[in-house]
Amino acid sequence: MSRFVILGGGYGGLTLALQLLEQEPPHGTEIVLIDRMPYQGLKTEYYALAAGTVSEAEIRVAFPSDPRIMLKYGEITGVDLERKLVMMDKNDPVSYDWLVIALGCVDKFHGIVGADTYAHSIQTLSGSRKAYQALNDLNPYSQVSVVGGGLSGVEIASELRESRPDLNIRIIDRGASILSSFPEKLQGYVREWFIEHDIEMLSRISLRSVDPGVLHNGDQEILTDLTVWTAGIQPSPIVQQLTVPKDGQGRVLLNEYHQISEHPEVFVVGDCASLPFSPSAQAAEEQGKQVAEVMHALWKGQTPHLKTIKLKGVLGSLGKKAGFGMMGKKTVIMGKVPRVLKSGVLWMSKHHFG
Repeated sequence: MSRFVILGGGYGGLTLALQLLEQEPPHGTEIVLIDRMPYQGLKTEYYALAAGTVSEAEIRVAFPSDPRIMLKYGEITGVDLERKLVMMDKNDPVSYDWLVIALGCVDKFHGIVGADTYAHSIQTLSGSRKAYQALNDLNPYSQVSVVGGGLSGVEIASELRESRPDLNIRIIDRGASILSSFPEKLQGYVREWFIEHDIEMLSRISLRSVDPGVLHNGDQEILTDLTVWTAGIQPSPIVQQLTVPKDGQGRVLLNEYHQISEHPEVFVVGDCASLPFSPSAQAAEEQGKQVAEVMHALWKGQTPHLKTIKLKGVLGSLGKKAGFGMMGKKTVIMGKVPRVLKSGVLWMSKHHFG
């Protein structure tokens, strides 16, 4: 009996599980998927749940019901690479022969005092539920501050404008512009959309602390009724605890087969993996497919041959009627088309296509 354990049923982990089941695993192989929740939450849509424009049921995806895979639910507390054990809260450790760590990311607060306590997160389903409750309990004309002008910040600010037109909304970033990693043409389009829809933009803000009702930018006090945090991510605390080679962002360095070189029985997929591109659902899914390729080759006694992962692009939404995106590295798309494309990608994720 050989046990193949997948930690995390997100984009990478679930894609891997489904790909493993597409071809029959060797007789005697037990596949175990461990997650804290009994379904996948579509994390790229948590902003819409928090804003109140989708219901939770719309962004849940059922795990496979297949006798060849065991589903185990619970909180993972650590991984013992030497003893090949996954440690669980209030459960016995789970042993493995092969392990895939696909645990995603958590917020990064950059040492800003009070940010983890007084700002709302949309990194988890539970956090997004709490943000939804708080945002939608706000009185009319309340001030919402979204800290972080990247993709997540832009999406929740614009979605909230659609959901609660009565609120005052601002987006705060330490850079010169929102979406600073995107081309200027795209930045300009989104800035114009924000101006048209009365979303305030504060740039070059370096927060030092967050308190109830106030953000501290040096000696300046920025008053707020509620703060949403979208200003950076870091790997899961489980990965942070591992004493293995990592890059400057704390992500695990891997060989060409997505394995930890010192522990080739362990793969890392998604936001915890050091990759030549930014973390994304698309990257995690592509990695999941490749790890399945590697395992099917190894099970057959063959040498894996993987192609270079090529991402299709990035899509973002501005409410339900407009959007923006990058196709490949240079092609900018703006308006209704990227929003329609994003809806299509979401549909494919929910129905396991792609």
